[in-house]
Amino acid sequence: MPDGQNILAVSGAQGQFPIVQNMTVTEGGIVNLTCRVEHNDNTSLQWSNPAQQTLFFGDKKALRDNRIELVRATSQELTISISEVTLADEGMYTCSLFTMPVKTAKAFLTVLGMPKKPEINGLTKPVMEGDQITLTCVTSGSKPAADVRWFKNEKEVKGAKEVNASGKTFTVKSSLQLQVNRHDDGVAYTCRVDHMALTATHEETTQVLEVHYAPYVEIKHSIPAPLEGQYLKLECVPHGNPSPDPVLWTKDGGELPDLDRVIVEGRELTFMALNKTDNGTYRCEATNHLGTSHAEYKLVVKDAPTTSSPSTTSPAPTLPDTTGPLDSKHLNSAVTGNRDPNALPGPPDHALIGGIVAVVVFATLCLIIVLGRYLARHKGTYLTNEAKGADDAPDADTAIINADGNHAHAEEKKEYFI
Repeated sequence: MPDGQNILAVSGAQGQFPIVQNMTVTEGGIVNLTCRVEHNDNTSLQWSNPAQQTLFFGDKKALRDNRIELVRATSQELTISISEVTLADEGMYTCSLFTMPVKTAKAFLTVLGMPKKPEINGLTKPVMEGDQITLTCVTSGSKPAADVRWFKNEKEVKGAKEVNASGKTFTVKSSLQLQVNRHDDGVAYTCRVDHMALTATHEETTQVLEVHYAPYVEIKHSIPAPLEGQYLKLECVPHGNPSPDPVLWTKDGGELPDLDRVIVEGRELTFMALNKTDNGTYRCEATNHLGTSHAEYKLVVKDAPTTSSPSTTSPAPTLPDTTGPLDSKHLNSAVTGNRDPNALPGPPDHALIGGIVAVVVFATLCLIIVLGRYLARHKGTYLTNEAKGADDAPDADTAIINADGNHAHAEEKKEYFI
């Protein structure tokens, strides 16, 4: 029986194997190494490093390294921890089960090298428009090699990547060539580093370009079609770096007239009440150490429309009847219902003249017809009365006098007779 027990014990010991797991840790971090045995008959467990130095034998510490600590030691488990891990800690760790023969299991510890914050080189401030520059982003200390990307105002742009090994770590460099223009002024270029050791975020560095360029100018106006008496403001907007300040206003190549009525305040030129003497070409000029630029505004003041009296209703405007195209004065007169005093008279309106003549002719005909009927009626009465008086009269004169109607009628007949 004892021999049988010994055989079982030996057989049981030979069936025991330590179980371990490969681990990955970031440089500077902490890692636990665990060795387990499912069924152990109080056989000791041991951890040793890649240099085959014993770290712990059971619960007994064998190597003087303050970074290595015991976490748990039982007959079925031996767990140790390594803090402040360095790249030198990387390698194959061995867990040994001291049976006959000794059984071992190996776990590989991978240490990730943390990439350093990237640096951008090659940028001088300020940059002149037209210059060609090369921006270089460099990050070192990564393991494995980090991924470096460029962004222009959060939009990714492609750079030229170069990887160099330095011991166990890598140095990664990415270059970006630029032909600088004025639109690059104020643009942010960012170098971003991505790596598996950067689980929560990424490392990045940003540089903002400062580009100096010659000015260019534009003029903004407060109203599109200035009219006499209106308020007008012209604003000179120069673009340039350095900022071209102050600006210079001129009119028709000379100084501004009537400064009491025309106000110059900074970059603004203000007309309190326009009149036609303000007509002309106004120029705004801006200068910095890289050059001079100007913009022009041609001012044409038009007549203000006249308003009709509130008590009268203006007739609907009528376009003049012309055989040719309407000029601006005729069109303005037709739209506003007012005649331009400076406009030349147009051709006569034949339809209007014909209508007037037709009315006059018709009225004349009507008058002639009415007058003819009236005269015809009174002539018949005269003849009848004359006939009545002639019955008892010796001659025509006596017949007229004796006719009915007495002397008054005679005068009436005589009047019509005449």
